[in-house]
Amino acid sequence: MTRTLTLPLIIPASLVDAHRLDLTADGWGFATHHAVATASGDTYAMSTVRRYSWAPGATDPAERNFDHRVITRYAPDGTPTATALFGHPRPDGTPWAIVDGDKDNLAVLPDGTIAISSTPGSTHLISPDLSQVLASWRMPWGWEEQKARTGDPFAASIAVTPSGRLLCMTSEYGLSNWSGARPNIVAVSEPGSGLAPGAKAPLRALATLDARTARQTEADRYPHVLFRGAPVWRDNRPSPSLTELLSELTGTSGSLCRYEDSTMTRPAALRDDLFVVPVFGKLYRSTNLGQEFSFALLDDQGVVRGRLEGLDRRKDSPFTGFDFTVVADPHRGRAFHLNRYGLYAWTAEGQLRSRLSTEDKPFKPLKHFALLECTPAGELLLCHRKQHLLLRVPVPDDLGTLPAAVEAALKGYGPGRNALKKQYAPVDWHWVDNSAEVHHL
Repeated sequence: MTRTLTLPLIIPASLVDAHRLDLTADGWGFATHHAVATASGDTYAMSTVRRYSWAPGATDPAERNFDHRVITRYAPDGTPTATALFGHPRPDGTPWAIVDGDKDNLAVLPDGTIAISSTPGSTHLISPDLSQVLASWRMPWGWEEQKARTGDPFAASIAVTPSGRLLCMTSEYGLSNWSGARPNIVAVSEPGSGLAPGAKAPLRALATLDARTARQTEADRYPHVLFRGAPVWRDNRPSPSLTELLSELTGTSGSLCRYEDSTMTRPAALRDDLFVVPVFGKLYRSTNLGQEFSFALLDDQGVVRGRLEGLDRRKDSPFTGFDFTVVADPHRGRAFHLNRYGLYAWTAEGQLRSRLSTEDKPFKPLKHFALLECTPAGELLLCHRKQHLLLRVPVPDDLGTLPAAVEAALKGYGPGRNALKKQYAPVDWHWVDNSAEVHHL
């Protein structure tokens, strides 16, 4: 089992200087969305730093708004080695090479290339050293772009299986009464089919979340997402839908707590041929505690094999805090979820093997962390929301001993944080770095 490691989620010093950013001021924010690791131990983290104060027409860099995505690469010992910036015009005034999106996520492809995906369906390939954009498939968002159906999308999220298959979530237009594109299809590439400059892997659709597609037009066909050899479109799609299957599985069809108008988040690979698909029910304005949610088990033939078991709709509800992320270790066949009530671990059969309650003293600090990913070494990547640190938590072979391992990692977090404070002297828990090379994409 590897050792616990604490990494600073950094802001490049050049960005702070260029925007004359006062780290103690209000009106700006920093948040980390996702992180991944390579088999050799490198870590990549994606964050956003933006200023959103109201200063129309401002020319002073200290007052102008900005919105940057920051990707940082870390060596196996946690040292930042490179940073890529995009989302704001480059220093020479030219536009960035990566289209804006939402719910940014990363994947390490089998050849080491980094894939950046975002909703509704843009994917960009970045060199491992973060110095250049190698390829782009864009699905712009915005009212005019969505009306025109512009772009050439690939996926809203990508996860890589042990054999190198790409497990993807893709979006569709023309669903029910929704405006714009929504994540709706779970699809997978076939063995030997990859993603590279000039090579766009075809995807085989496994499941549809919402099958209400009467509003779709010819412009809503995407030739790389296939079902029975033809593009997914209108009735040519996996059936029954996940909405129908989960309603039947839970006996909730027609009830207030139901799966109609539900939402799907990033699928995770549990094995090479078995995946976890988080689905949560319709959101209400008053309260969502007790609303239906499922972490569905879907195989590579599109069959729902059940769901991750052992969660109570109220006592374990991910609606508190809206933490629906499930990460998985496909090399060892286990899945993990963290919300405000606890950290949970399952086997590939969906059996709950460990529940660490945040009401128990050793695990109370978990309330401040978000679970981002599982590494090829089997570690959990946890991000502290306020202190902006990434914690790599080793996971034992026996999930029954996970509580002891997590308790030890949380105890080691303090000393690791204090060592970084001496090195970086953070201001309000913001870690400014001037050692990593900065690339403007």
